[in-house]
Amino acid sequence: MPRTRQPYPPEFREQILELVQAGRTPNELAQEFEPSAETIRNWIKQAAIDAGQRHDGPTSDEKQELARLRKENKQLRLEREILAKAAAWFARETDAVPPKSSSS
Repeated sequence: MPRTRQPYPPEFREQILELVQAGRTPNELAQEFEPSAETIRNWIKQAAIDAGQRHDGPTSDEKQELARLRKENKQLRLEREILAKAAAWFARETDAVPPKSSSS
């Protein structure tokens, strides 16, 4: 599912989290600012995971590493597919050349 908007800047997220720590609720902040209350709750949960207060999900660093590894894996699969096709092409081309006679 493609994103419909750019991600919020980290500074904005930090400011929202500071407001939550100061006693504001996600619903209040959602009415005043653009992100939904559910988005703000997700940010709160992720901040707690990153701080080590929760252990029910990957940290932000782990998510970034996972995304990087998935991208690298996709690239390696593509390269492997290209090499397999090239090897098959070379094998066909090699078989098309008649073998040299050793009697000459």
